[in-house]
Amino acid sequence: MYLSFFNLREMPFTITPDPAYLYLSPRHQEALGHLLYGTGQYGGFVQLTGEVGTGKTTIVRTLLEQKLDGVDVAMIHNPSQNEIEFVQSICDELGVDYAKAGPTPTLKQLGDALNVHLLAAHAAGKRTVVIIDEAQNLPRDVLEQVRLLTNLETHKEKLLRIMLIGQPELVDLLSRPDLRQLASRITARYHLMPLSEAETAEYIRHRLRVAGTTEELFPPAAIHEIHKATRGVPRLVNILCDRALLGAYSQGVRRVNPETVRRAAGESIGAVAGTGPSVERRRLKKPDWLQLPQSRLRWIETGLACVAVVISIALVYQTFFANRAAQPETSETSARHRKAAAAPEQAAAGGEQPQQQPATASGNSAPKSAASANEAGASDPQAQAAAGGVASAPAGADLTTLLQSSQTLPVVMSRLIRLWDRDTVLPSGANVCRELSQHKLECFKGNGEWADLRTLNRPALLSLTTGRGEQQHVLLRGLTATFASIETGRGTINVPLDQIDTLWTGEYLLLWRREISDNYLAQGSRGASVVWLRTRLAELDGKAPPNPVSDRFDTELAQQLKKFQSTHELQADGVLGVRTLIALGDHATDTPMLASPAASAP
Repeated sequence: MYLSFFNLREMPFTITPDPAYLYLSPRHQEALGHLLYGTGQYGGFVQLTGEVGTGKTTIVRTLLEQKLDGVDVAMIHNPSQNEIEFVQSICDELGVDYAKAGPTPTLKQLGDALNVHLLAAHAAGKRTVVIIDEAQNLPRDVLEQVRLLTNLETHKEKLLRIMLIGQPELVDLLSRPDLRQLASRITARYHLMPLSEAETAEYIRHRLRVAGTTEELFPPAAIHEIHKATRGVPRLVNILCDRALLGAYSQGVRRVNPETVRRAAGESIGAVAGTGPSVERRRLKKPDWLQLPQSRLRWIETGLACVAVVISIALVYQTFFANRAAQPETSETSARHRKAAAAPEQAAAGGEQPQQQPATASGNSAPKSAASANEAGASDPQAQAAAGGVASAPAGADLTTLLQSSQTLPVVMSRLIRLWDRDTVLPSGANVCRELSQHKLECFKGNGEWADLRTLNRPALLSLTTGRGEQQHVLLRGLTATFASIETGRGTINVPLDQIDTLWTGEYLLLWRREISDNYLAQGSRGASVVWLRTRLAELDGKAPPNPVSDRFDTELAQQLKKFQSTHELQADGVLGVRTLIALGDHATDTPMLASPAASAP
């Protein structure tokens, strides 16, 4: 209907997967890297999770389109089968001959036939991969069969490599005590996050280019509304953009404005501002505290009532908040697998990634000067404390001490909140992150490395996974070149980074104080937020703000912002995103940091 009006050759935002429109964000490429790792000689068992519509199927299709020399793939689309049907499906996909077993083969007969086939494939130099889609629907007995299939091996390597692809419920499923043996065999985990705002913008531009136009049909303000309504879920972005273009066409305008996006969101995805229906439904349903495979950060979004209880009796924990200090790093497993798969570490989407972004987000993975100062001469935590940052703590603590001192998630979360506001009391059953936003505090969730946390320079909630698959939650308060200072019920302890690396999933949650309503500003933006940005940059530069202060984001302001970003080792792209907003709060007197502003100065 609107194709000729917008000079398009074809519909750019259909929800049917089309290889011509393939867009792999840095995080999609990283997820693909994990799957490619799983097909290699030392692959083993890989888990990929993500919300509905985030692109898991696209990644699997991309994997299958690769030239995987010497790899046989069995793709299981329907996991709702019993044990015999499941193994039979694998045999059928691989062309295993089990005719001798008769019309009703037993599980043993199928297993024996599969083992013979796998041994023959191994002898021929081939690797065999089983990909199970919608794995969160696997019955308990089938999951046990999956575990048994991983026992098929030679004296050097596994004969069967397995990939579990599913929604976040898969993480909950595998965290059950009766499935810990299966969970412990997973060698690589990756949770596919939605697109950042910058990636959403590039995703939209990419699809429009493929459809035949380079016109800016969606200006930055409209893209901001799209990202807020869809939270960066590609499927919802497609639905909303299609409806927004239709709305602009009906108005006879060639650029989509924010109001059109908001109306289209209400009509097409039925979303309350900032929420896509499938995303919100899953958020209310799941009790995880992180939207990443080995943690429970999503619990914070759910807002379990116990957090409010803990915070309401916060005086009990008052003695635990005497110290202000530093920060930690990423999951050894995730980092190792990212490097093994040669996955890209920088997001190249042309701007910072607002909420929920990994450490590899564009331009924000370099360590801050505060951390550099730590690395330069203070591997000793006590020395660091004296130098101005890390709280004094017992030296030489190990993982045993850390795990014995860990506390429940509600307690750790209440500690983090009280670092920012000792008087905050959340009502029972509240959505914690949403409630905190009423106090101008925002949750920032990510997956990264120590360098990422050094750059952000805020106390953070970390998730650890023990060798038995159990979850532990700790509060990072300080960071040196070799130690992390962790606040526990026994006080602050220092643990070597290389030891924490063996347990840390790379997932974290931190808080930051909001001063403006916008999460994204770029050239062309206007309003009070631009005035605030001009004033703040002038203050940090020791200058008086111009009079009058322009409310337009122009080239001059972009250059000033680039200078600030470069100084703070962020991506100097002249775009204001959440990471830059966090950095702009470094010098506020009420901001808890991993290192003092003085120590962080370049």
